[in-house]
Amino acid sequence: MQWYTEHVVDTGRAPALFALVGFVVTFVLVRSITRRIRARGETERPASRATGQGARRRALLGDVSIGGVHVHHQVWGILLVLLTGMLEFRYSPGHPWSEVLALLFGAGAALALDEFALWLYVDDVYWTEEGQRSIDAILVGGAIGSALLLSASPVGVTSDGSQGGWVAYTVTVVVHLLLALVCILKGKLATGLVGIVVPVVALVGTVRLAKPSSPWARRRYEHRPHRLARAQARFGARYQARWERVRTLVGGRADDDPPRPAA
Repeated sequence: MQWYTEHVVDTGRAPALFALVGFVVTFVLVRSITRRIRARGETERPASRATGQGARRRALLGDVSIGGVHVHHQVWGILLVLLTGMLEFRYSPGHPWSEVLALLFGAGAALALDEFALWLYVDDVYWTEEGQRSIDAILVGGAIGSALLLSASPVGVTSDGSQGGWVAYTVTVVVHLLLALVCILKGKLATGLVGIVVPVVALVGTVRLAKPSSPWARRRYEHRPHRLARAQARFGARYQARWERVRTLVGGRADDDPPRPAA
């Protein structure tokens, strides 16, 4: 308990820790529930087609509908994020209520980002290939939360308060943010966002090759075919296959051929 007080509470990391815990636990629970609902649907679908009748039994776990409208869990996540944000901004509570709000904020963020692809495509693509963008958002959110927990300053540096210190601080922050921006222009959104918190990540992402489809590659590699070829080789089929395995492990497989309703 003393270690927790000294290294977490006294350093101001407690809200970040609780937000990350709420984020991870909520995502694991939600994905477990949705995968269970999906597996049950795949089991019941052949039986209903054989009998010509839909499933009559109402399961304990299932989709939430209000007035016949399916309410996606991103709705509850967005409302929870808004509520906890307003309470934090209005009351700025201290320990332990700040940790409670952080826990609920993390849970809301997980609920919302788990259906990030629905925001992006404005369609129910949860179990399709496009829906895997939600897993990317979850991984980025978890990485940023972990980086914020480990780093005392969002930009990785602090000032000593003197005039010279402020000049060095400003220059360091500007260079740091420029490196993160270069990562994003190179098509490495996750690296750029995490790099805002961890400077070395932004530096590594800056010096390495850009993705072939990125604005940086289109402009800078146009007359440098050898660089473009290296980028295409690095971010080609093997790279995509590795990421697909990670996405499947974290969030479940996408439907290659989503089932169609019976005629």
